[in-house]
Amino acid sequence: MDALNRRDYRIAASILSADFARLGDEVQHVLAAGADFIHFDVMDNHYVPNLTIGPMVCKALRPHAKRPDGTPATIDVHLMVKPVDRIVPDFAAAGADIISFHPEASDHVDRTLGLIREHGCKAGLVFNPATPLSYLDYVMDRIDLILVMSVNPGFGGQSFIDEALVKLNDARARIDAYAARTGRTILLEVDGGVKVDNIARIAAAGACTFVAGSAVFGSPDADGGYRDVVNKMRDALATA
Repeated sequence: MDALNRRDYRIAASILSADFARLGDEVQHVLAAGADFIHFDVMDNHYVPNLTIGPMVCKALRPHAKRPDGTPATIDVHLMVKPVDRIVPDFAAAGADIISFHPEASDHVDRTLGLIREHGCKAGLVFNPATPLSYLDYVMDRIDLILVMSVNPGFGGQSFIDEALVKLNDARARIDAYAARTGRTILLEVDGGVKVDNIARIAAAGACTFVAGSAVFGSPDADGGYRDVVNKMRDALATA
């Protein structure tokens, strides 16, 4: 993302921290509160030590994922599964807009990126705290989003790992150099421990899309809590 677009920030609400007993309502409420994306965490109890939700839930939530003006909101699917290729077509059919995966979960990263795009979705590559960015060296032309994990994947509510700021800076430099050469925009997303009190410095490191789970859903919505948190995040981003 070039300098002109850096402040076009997006907040992606992670439903991993939502109330699963009323998930459709939670999606509607958080979008009404001003979230831009619905972040959909998929865990298989194999690649990561937790088990969450699959394509059937994504399909069920697709009709609920609408902005206040009635237009469809982006469903941002983060696959923490291995192997990954088998499940990609199912999520594309279920209504995913972006599908991201971990390079360690694919035998052929380039092929998986191509598979996602062939099924009509934008493709993302996810980097754990100890995963090097060198996986990007030959696939930037197939990537629409880079997701830097600022926690180890598997559970919500973890604390932000500060070393992720270094990786975000490095990823931003790659994205800007690629944009200067090709004119094509790639989103830089961060996931894990994003809060009102650290989102500005995360943005300063180069991120433009922020996954927030417990920070948003941990506040009761009955008193406008979701909107209050989203607004506070946007206020903090305005200072970045």
